[in-house]
Amino acid sequence: MAGAIFRAFIIALLVAMPSLLLPGVVSDATAMVVLLALLAAMMTFVEYNSEFPSVVEFRYAPPFNRLRVGTLFLVVFMLTMISRGGVYPTDLSLVLTALGRLVGTAVDFPYSPVRLMVLMMPSNTSPVLIDSVRTAAGVSYCISVSAVLLFLGLVKFFGWPARNGAFNVWVNLPMFDPTAGDVLSRLTRDARVNIILGFLLPFMIPALVKAGSAWIDPTVMANPQTLIWAMTIWAFLPASMIMRGIALARIAEMIGEKRRRAYAEAEAQGLQAI
Repeated sequence: MAGAIFRAFIIALLVAMPSLLLPGVVSDATAMVVLLALLAAMMTFVEYNSEFPSVVEFRYAPPFNRLRVGTLFLVVFMLTMISRGGVYPTDLSLVLTALGRLVGTAVDFPYSPVRLMVLMMPSNTSPVLIDSVRTAAGVSYCISVSAVLLFLGLVKFFGWPARNGAFNVWVNLPMFDPTAGDVLSRLTRDARVNIILGFLLPFMIPALVKAGSAWIDPTVMANPQTLIWAMTIWAFLPASMIMRGIALARIAEMIGEKRRRAYAEAEAQGLQAI
């Protein structure tokens, strides 16, 4: 229960962080954010207070979910502090703003996702908003890519999740139906779909917003909270999908290796594999 309470607190703090740190938030928006934070905390507590998972994947395969939550928390915190620094500058916010502008400028090259986010904005957008979008996009995208590379390193060089003990597929994948076809082929297919979509989404989302500019106004990102959550979702969702794809591919590889060992043992004993 203590672990479930701690996780619920972290999620609630993550949801409420921009409203708590940014100035000028209206009372109605604050009340809505508090409600969403309590709802997210309650769902997290119920999930982790139960012995058997119902929705969250890889609960017993750390640090998969810890890495994702840590990445999300870091992105929201940095973007919030950069936005806050425009009104109440501090040493920390000034350092993060300078670092964010440096990163945003470095990754703003032709055909990059950050460049597409900048080009998504209307031609009459103010330079200040363009700079804010570039900085937020660069920070969130670089942090998300770093998380993907870190998780890939855990899989390739540290043997995730085998080094954490026995891996139970059905407990760690509660939404996966083991009776609908071959498990190995379905895991491989889902892994490829997640990785492909995760790679394409940072490029597709700006193009879709640009194409739907008659219904979607990108200038709403002048609101700091809208900018923070839009950039966080744009960068974190694809990264999370790629991490999930890598994890599913790793599980499929482990199942394939176990099958090959079982078949080899059966042949060595003179039995016929079914």
